[in-house]
Amino acid sequence: MEEKLISYQHVDICLDDFIVLKDVSFEISKAEFVYLIGKVGSGKSTLLKTMYAEVPLRLKDMEWKDAQARVFDYDLLHLKSRKMLALRRELGIVFQDFKLLTDRSIHDNLSFVLKATGWKNKDEMEARINEVLRQVGMPNKGYKMPHELSGGEQQRMVIARALLNRPALILADEPTGNLDVETSNEIVQLLHEIKDAGTTVVMTTHNLSFLETFPGRVFCCENAKLIEK
Repeated sequence: MEEKLISYQHVDICLDDFIVLKDVSFEISKAEFVYLIGKVGSGKSTLLKTMYAEVPLRLKDMEWKDAQARVFDYDLLHLKSRKMLALRRELGIVFQDFKLLTDRSIHDNLSFVLKATGWKNKDEMEARINEVLRQVGMPNKGYKMPHELSGGEQQRMVIARALLNRPALILADEPTGNLDVETSNEIVQLLHEIKDAGTTVVMTTHNLSFLETFPGRVFCCENAKLIEK
């Protein structure tokens, strides 16, 4: 039986009092690669943000009595702030604009995240940093400052950061939005390799060429609906 990591049933996705997506129902299992596509403003990034509780889900916005939304064992409809932090520790999040700390090296960016998520043993931290840098093809770049790296290299470091706590799920919001075609393909290839190693990846994109080159499940946001293609 497939392990379900994400399950939404009859959920309305809202920004303030505006319904972006109506009656959303889908399930995503372990080790799947899922694309969220749609025009700008169609709700794909908003939907992704609900999965890590950046955009809250509120029952009062929903007409459906059987609405539910879960990521792992977390009930997104009744999520307390303490549980929100715990949820985010179990996820890896990859942003379009990197969000690296510009005043410290890549190694220290990664070390900062490990310390913030409860790692204490220095040898274990060093081993994990080296491991994720190898995994993203950047084993000798930890000493570099973010501004010394290309856009593609910075995004690889963001993916390394997302992998630090061995998440079962990575959420990637337009991870190739600032990159050229060749570099974009390399990043999506890397995300598929991570999926092949057992991690579920959900990625928003407006680049439809990825869907043919790197196949996965495809959900489209259009006309306030989420439709699986």
